[in-house]
Amino acid sequence: MLFDAIVYGPIHSRRLGISLGINLMPTNAKLCTFDCVYCECGFNHPVSHPQLPSRKEVAAALESVLQAETNTPDVITFSGNGEPTLHPEFEGIIADTCMLRDRYCPQAKVSVLSNSTQLARPDVLRSLQRCDNRILKLDSAIDRTMRLIDRPVNASLTVRQIIDYLAQFKGDFTLQTCFLRGEVPDGQSTAIIDNTTEEEVQAWYKAVEELRPKNIMIYVIDRATPVKTLEKISRDQMEAIAAPLREKGYQISISA
Repeated sequence: MLFDAIVYGPIHSRRLGISLGINLMPTNAKLCTFDCVYCECGFNHPVSHPQLPSRKEVAAALESVLQAETNTPDVITFSGNGEPTLHPEFEGIIADTCMLRDRYCPQAKVSVLSNSTQLARPDVLRSLQRCDNRILKLDSAIDRTMRLIDRPVNASLTVRQIIDYLAQFKGDFTLQTCFLRGEVPDGQSTAIIDNTTEEEVQAWYKAVEELRPKNIMIYVIDRATPVKTLEKISRDQMEAIAAPLREKGYQISISA
């Protein structure tokens, strides 16, 4: 499922409420630094010269929708067909979005769903610090599992790098993790993944304790996925994963 417009919705998000989406990637292809096995947009689509909307086009599209919208959104969410922080004008787009939010719907939160891979860039870090909600991914705290689930374009990416990137926010972000199991591609073969095992969950707990995020979102697959052999985790198992952290005072939402 690809988003065919710069601004889409508003839609009801399981995790965010009434969300007005912004897609900074091409409308005809997914472009991302990850190629997750569960992504609702499918796998990355090779494009020789991807057409990204300009900063001016994004601002114009957003203002047009906000002027016409009768249902005030709870959030303006950067998501769409890939990793929004890849856009070369991301910092300026965030500045424009905050200005338009203040003008038309000051109670709405500006949120970014990101896979955390671009946080070494100072402009991305500054931009995310300006947003109300930084929702940042960590699907596994074990390198092999992270690579099998998220399939990073940079094959040398490590969990340690991601954790170090996230640590820059000093806990002022929302950690997002998708729990799943199933058979996935592994080179010329396949592998079994399950990030709900005792080993996986204990490693994830350790990462959470190091990062101490202000909020945690854990969720399961809810739409069609490009890999068809994935299994949805039960609500009871999600509650069991969340329970020890809730006892320690962490704010955890579950979408199951």
